Amino acid sequence: MNKEIRAFYTEDTVRVYQAYKKVIANEAVKNGTFGSNFKLDRMTWIKPSFLWMMYRCGWGTKENQEHILAIDLKREAFDYIVQNAVISTYSDDMGISHEEWKEQIKKSDIRCQWDPERDLVGNPLEYRSIQLGLRGDAVQKYVNDWIVSIEDITEYVEKLREQKSRGRDISLLLPQERIYTVGKRNV
Repeated sequence: MNKEIRAFYTEDTVRVYQAYKKVIANEAVKNGTFGSNFKLDRMTWIKPSFLWMMYRCGWGTKENQEHILAIDLKREAFDYIVQNAVISTYSDDMGISHEEWKEQIKKSDIRCQWDPERDLVGNPLEYRSIQLGLRGDAVQKYVNDWIVSIEDITEYVEKLREQKSRGRDISLLLPQERIYTVGKRNV
């Protein structure tokens, strides 16, 4: 199964998504970054795929994931995250021993998972999308340096969910994501 980073991006930013309860989302939008209700000591997962985020949060219906945030990161920061991520699950074809991988996991503040991308109804597609976990120093940089802007897109998601539940085709209303190549500046 192919691995692809698909994202909404500009020359300067890459958009990722996260879902939170209201108090965390409201504080983040107000401050332009995460505040005191956000737990800096936990791993936080960012997803550049809108449909993967919708699958994960049940289109904003799962408890404590009712508010969807679109977070624009500095492009250099996103590239750094991807380039320094350690794969979450060991496999024999990684070119390192299981012990070496365990050591990398222990030392790294950035994790990477490749999960099947999802379609509008949540069915797996033929390629995998990336999600990235940040902890420690990486989550500190995320909160304090890497975020350019945060937008609460919950109302947009609610409208899409309502139209989808009525059987309407919402595909043209989704964010226009394209394949993203780390380090490549062509937009």
